[in-house]
Order: sequence, then C-alpha cells, then structure tokens
Amino acid sequence: MTRWLDDDEQRTWRAFGLAARLLTDRLERDLLAAADMPPTYYELLVLLSETPERTMRMSELAHWTNSKPSRISHAVNKLELKGWVRREHCADDRRGWHATLTDDGLTALRAAAPRHVDSVREHLIDLLTPQQLRQLGDISQILLDHLIGSRPPEPPH
Repeated sequence: MTRWLDDDEQRTWRAFGLAARLLTDRLERDLLAAADMPPTYYELLVLLSETPERTMRMSELAHWTNSKPSRISHAVNKLELKGWVRREHCADDRRGWHATLTDDGLTALRAAAPRHVDSVREHLIDLLTPQQLRQLGDISQILLDHLIGSRPPEPPH
C-alpha cells in the first residue's frame, strides 16, 4: 500500500527538489560564465588534481563521477583538445587508459576554483547558519549512504 505524502512532506519534497535543481543550474551557469568550464570538466580536473601524479584510470574517473565510461571518454577528449588533460595507455593493461592533468589544466583549475567557491558560498554556504550547515551535512551524508548502498555493484573491468 502506498504511503502518500502528507501536506508537510509534500511541501518539503517539492521545495527540496526545486532548490536542488535551481542550485545546480545556478552553479553551472556561474562556472560557465566565469571559466567557460562545465561542471563535469571542473569535477574531472579536481579529481585529477587530488591524485598522486595528477593521474587516474579512466574507469576510476567514471566510477568517482558516477558516469558512464563513454561520457568520461567524451569529456576527456574535450579536455585533451584544450590541453588540460593528456591520455595514455596504462603500462600494466594495454586496454586501460590513464588521464593525467597537465600543467595547463592545473592552471585552468586554479583560475576557476576561486570563482566556483564564491558561487557555492553565495548560493548555499553563506545562506545557512553554522547549525543549518551541519544539519545539511548530516542529511546529505544519510542520503549518500542510502543511495550509494543501494547502487547495484559495478561490473568487473
């Protein structure tokens, strides 16, 4: 039997859904305007910048961005054209590929990051009290734990 949402639950659900979509859209528009960089590219550059030797297997990039390998391949192709990423065969697996953040890519990321953080602060962080921010973090972690735990296992590579 379906447990329908009561009025308060419905109001909360709708506000959350619309706020999440509008926030994502605003952050995307701000990042594109400030750095001509879609959020997917920014996320990939951040991931690469945080790894040893600024290198990661393409399959790992797909995993950590919750993306299909074909989508990551397309994005990395675009990043290669900009000179921000270099793709190389894995030494231990000729079928696998590594993506490496170039010095130009790191420079582009360093230029985009302050503007992106300003946008995140303006449209989320600075709107909340410290207590609300902790609550948002707690709620987000509960959702992540549930959603990640309910994901089907990834097929072997």
